[in-house]
Amino acid sequence: MAAAVTAALGMTLGLAVGLAAAARCLRPRFRPPGRPRLPFRARLVAHRGGAGERIENTIEAFENALAQGADLLELDCRRTRDGVVVVSHDRRLLRQSGRDLDLTHIDFQDLPPYKSPLEVTFAPGCLSSGSDRRIPRLDDVFRRFPGVPMSIEIKDDDDDLINQVAALVRFYDRAPITLWASFQEPILRKCRAAHPTMPYAFSLRRGLLLLLLYYSGLLPFVPLGESVLLFLLPAIINRTYFPIPQSWAGQLLGKVVEAVTMRPPLLRHLRSRGIQIILWVLNDDRDFAAAFAAGATGVVTDFPARLRRYLDTHPSPTAAVAGGRG
Repeated sequence: MAAAVTAALGMTLGLAVGLAAAARCLRPRFRPPGRPRLPFRARLVAHRGGAGERIENTIEAFENALAQGADLLELDCRRTRDGVVVVSHDRRLLRQSGRDLDLTHIDFQDLPPYKSPLEVTFAPGCLSSGSDRRIPRLDDVFRRFPGVPMSIEIKDDDDDLINQVAALVRFYDRAPITLWASFQEPILRKCRAAHPTMPYAFSLRRGLLLLLLYYSGLLPFVPLGESVLLFLLPAIINRTYFPIPQSWAGQLLGKVVEAVTMRPPLLRHLRSRGIQIILWVLNDDRDFAAAFAAGATGVVTDFPARLRRYLDTHPSPTAAVAGGRG
């Protein structure tokens, strides 16, 4: 029995080593066709338009982020009762407006304004304010900012929402600079079907598959259609998701996630295939430094002015991202 177990383990180890060696030898020649990558490098990504400096997801927030040199505007889309695609993170509007209303049950003209000041989700205790308190239509955002790259997170599994966003992208001829984003794989599949030439990010399911392929040695053999890996910096798990400061559970989980995911060979491999690694949502210099040191190509932040100051004074340690396919 012991001999059989030893033989089985030996065969498994030999197979793993063989696959890893084959992957290393064949990787330079193996470049399966993939989807278009983003044609630019997104180092400064404004979360909800820079929710720490202006009221989130408003035209004013987007203008402020671009004034700080944002490379990519991150925003969220939903659809009102009368079929208008709007830019709003929440479906229930209590946090945003102070009124406990369901956005999908309200006509566009009846949407309440944002509260001002408004607490910043990823910076508890920080408040943002602004003169623009309107929830905008996606149509208005596209018209106001032609040629500006945007990451659009589809918040609801709604076929009409997805098809309308795809139609607006076609109308404004902005497919190469507009990223599909959702953590839910079923939503992203519908997005890709609605507009196949738009670049898209990894879903949570595909991210887990990515790790499995990496640790099995099979990753170089598998085509990856995604343009961007959006992931949280493990160090912020404790601060963001655990109520007790410096809790042992948060520290342990952060270290485990970091050990599994922040593998330099994995991140180098993704960069070599033109895939950008963007970590979120980071709001101070300590986290900016940790993200870029880990191998991130970009950072999602609520405070674009802070990240701009950091980038202007700290040269990037990360090699440039290739713009090819893979």
